[in-house]
Amino acid sequence: MTERGRDALHRDRTTLSIGPSHIRWDDQAMIIEVDEVAALLPFRVRGRIRLEPQVLGQRRFRLDPSGRHVWEPLAPRARVEVDLAQPGLKWRGQGYLDANHGSEPLEAGFADWQWSRAHLAGGDTAVIYEGQLRSGDKFGMALRIGNDGNAEVVEMPEPVQLPRTGWWVNRLTRADAGHGARLRATWEDTPFYSRTALATRLFGEDVMAVHESLSLDRFRSPIVQWMLPFRMPRRG
Repeated sequence: MTERGRDALHRDRTTLSIGPSHIRWDDQAMIIEVDEVAALLPFRVRGRIRLEPQVLGQRRFRLDPSGRHVWEPLAPRARVEVDLAQPGLKWRGQGYLDANHGSEPLEAGFADWQWSRAHLAGGDTAVIYEGQLRSGDKFGMALRIGNDGNAEVVEMPEPVQLPRTGWWVNRLTRADAGHGARLRATWEDTPFYSRTALATRLFGEDVMAVHESLSLDRFRSPIVQWMLPFRMPRRG
């Protein structure tokens, strides 16, 4: 991932280009063409990701009382195909697409958050989002999103504390009362963020969940800000 200057950006109704990579809407699917150089080791990452929504979300949600931060589950359930030429990698399966946007930086509004998503057997998607605002207040919601894209706010399951990451980022998830959650894999482990695969139980079903923890206190610390350009090079 590379941070690029204003001249590297182009956007129209169906396409967003940033440098040599771009995203476009093609008929019923979102096509992501990736052409980048990895950091720290400079190897090429080139290929295509195709995301075809099976369900389109019908609501967006304010994450703070003033509405400065908005979250939207755009495609709670989707078919995803990954076809990379460099490195040679192919994958297909179930996926998910959401977006955050706001009028201030995330670290100005939040101290941390925990998020998880699981596909349920009947076609619904369970999403749990919670954390602490910069004001010190807590926020949280548990959603059950149906095949029609409508999101029902449901009672929050019980909290389950997960082991800290290798960088000592706190991880918290939710599960049905009397049940825990088991770490299946940690895909990303950074000084301020983790993405994890979980086996857990939600709404009466055993599920595989994707979970993320984000510490924005850690993100805005001077040492992490100093480290970021090594992993996310900045181009003028």
